[in-house]
Amino acid sequence: MPNLTKLSLNCNKIEVIEHIDMLTALKELDLSFNYIERIENIEKLINLEVLSLFNNQITQIQNLDTLEKLVILSLGNNKIGSTKGIERFRFLKDLRVLNLQGNPISRSARFQMDLYVAAVLPDVKYYEYKTVTEEMRHKGREKYYRELREIEANEEKEILARAAKAKEEYDEKRLASSFVEYLNEHQLYESLWKGDEDGYALLRIGQPATDLAEEYDNDMYDVTQEIYKYGLERFEERELEINEFKENLEEGQLLIQQMGQEVIEEFLRHKELVFERATAVLKALELRTLHGEDEESPESLELVDQFDKITMQFDDTINDVWQQLMSQELHLHESIEESTVNFQRRIQEMMAKFVEQVQTYFGQLRDIAIHFSENMSEVSTHYINTKLALQDFEDVPPELLHCMEDREAILNLIAGMKDAHIQRIDEREDRLMVRSRDFIENMIDELNNAELERNRAKILEINSFLELMSESLASLHTEIREAIMNDEA
Repeated sequence: MPNLTKLSLNCNKIEVIEHIDMLTALKELDLSFNYIERIENIEKLINLEVLSLFNNQITQIQNLDTLEKLVILSLGNNKIGSTKGIERFRFLKDLRVLNLQGNPISRSARFQMDLYVAAVLPDVKYYEYKTVTEEMRHKGREKYYRELREIEANEEKEILARAAKAKEEYDEKRLASSFVEYLNEHQLYESLWKGDEDGYALLRIGQPATDLAEEYDNDMYDVTQEIYKYGLERFEERELEINEFKENLEEGQLLIQQMGQEVIEEFLRHKELVFERATAVLKALELRTLHGEDEESPESLELVDQFDKITMQFDDTINDVWQQLMSQELHLHESIEESTVNFQRRIQEMMAKFVEQVQTYFGQLRDIAIHFSENMSEVSTHYINTKLALQDFEDVPPELLHCMEDREAILNLIAGMKDAHIQRIDEREDRLMVRSRDFIENMIDELNNAELERNRAKILEINSFLELMSESLASLHTEIREAIMNDEA
């Protein structure tokens, strides 16, 4: 039941909180008077406003940090013997009512829990269902000065850590959505050498090779920086397009919703008048029957005929309302489908331009890799010739010793290095291409599926509502009969 908002499981024999973490729409949860020992598996219930764990076996306050919408929290009559965890409620900015009465910590003669809560939780207005006064807060801050000072210091550190983590997560998501993650530094260049020990050994043949490698790294970095910056620019452009589309979608849905509401309100006003007439007719008919009047008498038949006409007219009205609401919904559904197709076309065009430019950059990266391998061939050949001429092989890297006897081997090694590097560049390019294509497909699939579910739910809602209205008139006769019988009794 993903739409459930209130769940009461109090007065059972529940020992473990489990199997409710998917009920993310819950606003009220009552688990009081059970045998629960640990607060757990409710971290995902982020819409909770009221939580009661009163009269359980809980020993520790924990796992409540994510419930940022919590307003009322009852942990009374448990086995909590420490204040540890109470300070975490400072992050629950909507928390106004807290109950910890009946716990060992609140019964301690040496510890005044009400003053501690008043000092530590400035947003809490009621503790144990009594108002927290400014005088209590003042006394609490004086009495628990050291504890409050330590809590505030730790809180400041955590706030900074949370902010840093949030920024890191945002940047990571932003980069991933831009398809240019791990291209903002020297990551691509470093990845070229992974698994290529022989090729990497070439960098140890002397200063000329080191200089070439540094130039290679810088050239690669310059191009990946272009890809990185371009990717972020196009990401911002796409985000604007996506947000504008979603805003227009919401505006269209809201407009149709308002139009539908007007139709329903007008219908409900009409329904009241119809039900008043129907009630008067049915009461007259039931009273005649109750007083022994003949059901086939002209007066009774006239009343039955009047009710039948009222019913037929009401059914016609329901049908008209159904036609109006369905017409509005059909118009909205077709408009959303058309808008989604146009949106998909625009996004695909934007992505095609992005991919085309990025492919140009990756072509430059391949040219840089080829240029590097050509220069390394010259440097390596000169290095080998020098070593052979001097017959000096002491500082030759072990991976290159076999090249001293076979000059073609060094060229093959460089060719292998070039192929490996270009393959890595191709793989990174392919990954970007695939992810950019999947991004569009997944987003459009999500939009279409969401609209399909919305449309089905709306049609079901319209049909259910009007069926209920029709049934309410049909059941009116029975309700009036029972009411009259009760009055007579």
